[in-house]
Amino acid sequence: MDIKPKFEVSGRISRPVEEVFEAFVNPESLSGYFTTGGARGRIEQGATVTWDFHDFPGAFPVRVVEVEKNKRVILKWGDTNAETGEVETTVTLRFEPTDDGRTIVSIAEEGWPATEKGFGNSYGNCMGWSQMLCAMKAWVEHGINLREGMYK
Repeated sequence: MDIKPKFEVSGRISRPVEEVFEAFVNPESLSGYFTTGGARGRIEQGATVTWDFHDFPGAFPVRVVEVEKNKRVILKWGDTNAETGEVETTVTLRFEPTDDGRTIVSIAEEGWPATEKGFGNSYGNCMGWSQMLCAMKAWVEHGINLREGMYK
């Protein structure tokens, strides 16, 4: 049996779904809590945006495959390179309103090969997306950037 690495993380943010969704798709907001080196380009279907992180120097192109406003975003990022073992992965973000006015944000990523490097890369990204959810919660609910000074 070939089990490929994939994961899903989720958390609740005490704001309406429209506000939480906008905090993700708006590059100015995303730069305030997630992309420590900045985000360029609004997340819209068919766009390629750029994310830069101080802990991983160099800007990453991110292809926006699908956007369903206030509900879902599907992204692809990474380069498939046989020599380095790198692959393009698919990230799916879901935004679900709750009855009490909060939003559940779920982030799933998949596409790595079932290799030691593939599993290692998936664990690193799982940690990164978990941190992103915590940072998003602090930013959207309280205006606090948890990642400021963390990596540089």
